[in-house]
Amino acid sequence: MSSEATKAVLGSVGPPPRLPDSFAVGDGHSLVYLDNAATTQKPRSVLDALVRYYEEANANAHRGVHALAEESTRRYEAARARIAAFVGSPSDRQLIFVRNATEAINLVAHAWGDRNVREGDEILVTGMEHHSNLVPWHLLARRTGAVIRGVPVLDDGRLDLDAYRRLLGPRTRLVAVVHASNVLGTLNPVAEMARLAHDAGAAILVDAAQSVPHAPVHVGDLDCDFLAFSGHKMLGPTGIGGLWVRDSRFDDMDPFLGGGDMIREVTLTDSTYADPPWRYEAGTPNVGRRRGPRRGGGLPRGRRHGGGRGP
Repeated sequence: MSSEATKAVLGSVGPPPRLPDSFAVGDGHSLVYLDNAATTQKPRSVLDALVRYYEEANANAHRGVHALAEESTRRYEAARARIAAFVGSPSDRQLIFVRNATEAINLVAHAWGDRNVREGDEILVTGMEHHSNLVPWHLLARRTGAVIRGVPVLDDGRLDLDAYRRLLGPRTRLVAVVHASNVLGTLNPVAEMARLAHDAGAAILVDAAQSVPHAPVHVGDLDCDFLAFSGHKMLGPTGIGGLWVRDSRFDDMDPFLGGGDMIREVTLTDSTYADPPWRYEAGTPNVGRRRGPRRGGGLPRGRRHGGGRGP
């Protein structure tokens, strides 16, 4: 392309926005922010989308037949479809909206763990887990009498896969492992760990709070049973997150919280429950914040493709 043609193309789209102008944080002074592993700053486009939702479609999703409620529901479910596709889910009905990865892991510990883990069963965790992927399993072990076993970390920051193979056994019910460590930056070989877990008859949960924001993550490639992630670590608002569930695992899960919208029929003495994922989304949902990332386009350009193959 000639220099004249290049100038014409660039002139037609305008110069890229300066990064500081894309974010609302700060008081006019220079700011160097390096704490993205904890939470990311929010682009102005995301904040604007939040405001637009409350101005244009504020209503309780799945709760009414008036125009605002129907529009709110449409936007809510459209967001689910986009986020499900983003992690390569074959169906948007496999994505449960939660507040964050912590709630996602607790949901699995209760809805799946209470039903499938018994006294003497084993839960494998690793030495590089966040507290959010340790404490829920500690509590499950207290409730059930299960045993927690830990996979050690080698001196070079990698998991000891030989020890992992030795720890897997007939009483292993679940492997809970972080995809990318928030401390070491280690990217764990989750697909291989999933294969070994499944060969042993165990399920595997992947804490992807750090990996989903930074690299293409596809649930089919990982072959996991549960995938937990947060929106606030990927330029989205706080208070939003996702739990992807392998479709066959829903048959082994009970409801997590009870209340409105997770039910099918209710009498004074009994109730039946909605199909997944709504069975696990009791109460008024955070519709506005789950709408924010759609218009924001805040994810890095290489991460907008959705469902891209990766680590």
